[in-house]
Amino acid sequence: MTIRLYDTSARQIRDFTPITPGCVSIYLCGATVQAAPHIGHIRSGLNFDIMRRWFEHRGYDVTFIRNVTDIDDKIIRKAAEQNRPWWSIGYENERAFNDGYTALGCLPPTYEPRATGHITEMVEMMRTLIERGHAYESEGNVYFDVRSLPGYLSLSNQDLDELRQPAEDGETGKRDPRDFAMWKAVKPGEPSWETPWGRGRPGWHLECSAMAHKYLGPAFDIHGGGIDLIFPHHENEIAQARGFGDEFAHYWVHNSWVTMSGEKMSKSLGNSVLVSEMVKAWRPIVLRYYLGTPHYRSTIEYSEEALREAESAFARIEGFVQRVVEKAGAVEPAAEVPPAFAEAMDDDLGVPGALAVVHTTVRQGNSALAADDKEAAVARLAEVRAMLGVLGLDPLDPHWAGASDRGEAGSINSMHGVVDTLVRLVLQQRESARARKDWATADAIRDQLNQSGLVIEDGPQGPRWTLGPR
Repeated sequence: MTIRLYDTSARQIRDFTPITPGCVSIYLCGATVQAAPHIGHIRSGLNFDIMRRWFEHRGYDVTFIRNVTDIDDKIIRKAAEQNRPWWSIGYENERAFNDGYTALGCLPPTYEPRATGHITEMVEMMRTLIERGHAYESEGNVYFDVRSLPGYLSLSNQDLDELRQPAEDGETGKRDPRDFAMWKAVKPGEPSWETPWGRGRPGWHLECSAMAHKYLGPAFDIHGGGIDLIFPHHENEIAQARGFGDEFAHYWVHNSWVTMSGEKMSKSLGNSVLVSEMVKAWRPIVLRYYLGTPHYRSTIEYSEEALREAESAFARIEGFVQRVVEKAGAVEPAAEVPPAFAEAMDDDLGVPGALAVVHTTVRQGNSALAADDKEAAVARLAEVRAMLGVLGLDPLDPHWAGASDRGEAGSINSMHGVVDTLVRLVLQQRESARARKDWATADAIRDQLNQSGLVIEDGPQGPRWTLGPR
C-alpha cells in the first residue's frame, strides 16, 4: 500500500512518505473572506476533504488545518465600498464559507485559525527574518528580500530576472521591485496592530507561513490550494518559512479551477455561481458529486447540462441503494473497499477511476436484484457504501439522511418531505384505480407524474418515486 501524489514542486507523481509514520499533516489555504463563496472556492475544500478521507481510510491519523484570511487588501476595499467595519465583512463571509463546506459534506478541519489571531507569531517571524538578513523595514513596511534566498521561485519555475511581483498601493521604499510585502504600514481608516516597526497590518503571504508553523511546526507533510496560488502566494510562503529556518511542506498539491466559458470562475469577472444559490436549485449531494468526482488536477467547465448529467449519474447510484435497503433493510458499509477502487485512489487520488468501480458495482448489484439474489445485492451495497463513504457521497450517511431537517443550507431538500407526502397521495389514487382495474386512470396518473419530472417504479414494496433527469 503506497499512496502517490503529484507534487507541484517536483513536477511529478511521488510516493507519499509521511514525516511521522502513521500520521499526515495537511495545511490548506482556505477562504479569503471578502465575499460569499462560489462553487470554485468550495471545490478546493471538497478535493482536500476527499484526500483527508482517503488517508483516514488507509489508517492514517490526519491533522488538517484550513485557515481563514480575515484581513487583506480586498476585505478592506469591500469594507470601504459598503461603509461597514472590516471585521463584519469577514465574519459574515466566513460563516457563508462554513455553511457551504457543511452543506456539501466537508468534514470540519482539525483547526481553522484566523489570520488576525496570530499577529504575535507574524511579528516574531519578521523579527527573525530581519535579523537573518532576509527582510528589511522601510517607511513602516517590512519587505522580504527575494535575492537573499537561493531557490526562490523553484515552485513556480520562474526566472527571477523576468519576475513581475504583484504589488498594492502604499508599498513604498522597496530596495528591489521584486521584493514582496510582509507587513504594510498603517493608512488612515485602516485596521492596524502595533509592531517594533510601527503600526500596520500583515501581508497575505506572511499570515499562512506563521499559521502553518504555529499548528504544524517547522516541517509538515502536505500544503494544498488552488493552482492560482502557486505564485505569488505559495512561492512567498516558502521564502518566508525557509528564511525563518523551517523545512515547511514536503509535498505541494494543487487543485485546478472551475471555469465558465473557458475563464477561471472569480468574483472580479462577475461569473461566479454562489454556493448559497446553487443549493437552492440542486441537491447538495449532487453538487458534491459534480465538483468532487472529476480528478482534482482537471479543470471543470461549468454548465447546467454537466450538472444534469451528474444528477442522473448519482440518481442511478442512489436508486440502487434505496432498492436494496427496501428489500433487505439496513446494510452496513464493508470494512474494505474493492481493490480496484483502492488502486485508483492510491494513484494520485484517481477519483474518476474509483468512481468507475462504484458504477460497475452498482450494475452488478442491480443484476443481483433482478435475479432476486438478495445476498449478492447486499454484498454489493456494502461495497458501494464503503466507497461512497470515502468520497463523502453515501446517501445513508446521517449528514445526508438528515438533510431535509437542516433548513436553508439544503432548502431544496427541505421540501422533500412535503413533496413526498403529496406524491404519495397521488400514488394512493393510482393504486385505488389499479385495484378496481381502471387501467386508463392509473396510466394517466403515472404519465402526469412522469411529465412533472418524477419517475415511478412499481416494486414488491409498492410504488416508489424518484426525480428523473431534468
